[in-house]
Amino acid sequence: MAAGRDSEDVDEVEIEAGLRSDTARAIGFSDAVFAIVITLLVLDLRVPESAPGGMLHSLLDQWPVYLAYVTSYLYVAVNWLNHKGTFHRVRCADRGLHWANLGVLFSVALLPFVTALVSRAVEKGDAFDERVAVAAYAVVGIVLSAAWLWLYHYLSRHRELLQAGVTARFFEAERIRAALGVVAYAIAGAVGWWVSVPVALVVLLLLPLFYGLTSNGSYGLLRRLRHRR
Repeated sequence: MAAGRDSEDVDEVEIEAGLRSDTARAIGFSDAVFAIVITLLVLDLRVPESAPGGMLHSLLDQWPVYLAYVTSYLYVAVNWLNHKGTFHRVRCADRGLHWANLGVLFSVALLPFVTALVSRAVEKGDAFDERVAVAAYAVVGIVLSAAWLWLYHYLSRHRELLQAGVTARFFEAERIRAALGVVAYAIAGAVGWWVSVPVALVVLLLLPLFYGLTSNGSYGLLRRLRHRR
């Protein structure tokens, strides 16, 4: 019986070691999801129907589609950069990290849907639909920021998964950025619902720009600025 128990214990250890694999498959799967999301965003760009000589006017009338596409493309690009920078610091992945990563990918995959909502609503010009669409986009932003917060918190509590030399400062800065995202997207949604949809759209465009400038961590940006001086 003792020998049987020892054998079962060895099997459990081997299974657990297998679960803590390298990150190549997680990164490959994630990159595929990001690529599909980008492709779905592009599909919303369509050739407008127009009378002869009216193509320019029809193209200009589609400005909400272009704005929504640029905003979401930047957002997906920033998330991909964040994902790349994060997993570059990860040595191996366990079940908990895989679930946290799937939470991020789940949220990213919603962006083409809410992007189409915003572009359609602004094109049609119905004020209530515009508020609903902007609120939906903001909710996805909140969920995505919360997913990143969960992932960074998990990695900060499981340092054995990280590469040697990774400091705690990285996760402190990234958790702050993720928490700011939850607040900022909530504010954007509230502004769009109660104040002004155009102002909310500007905020939604500026947020990816901010995160793009700080995609390697806010402390890294500040360090680069100090070096330039």
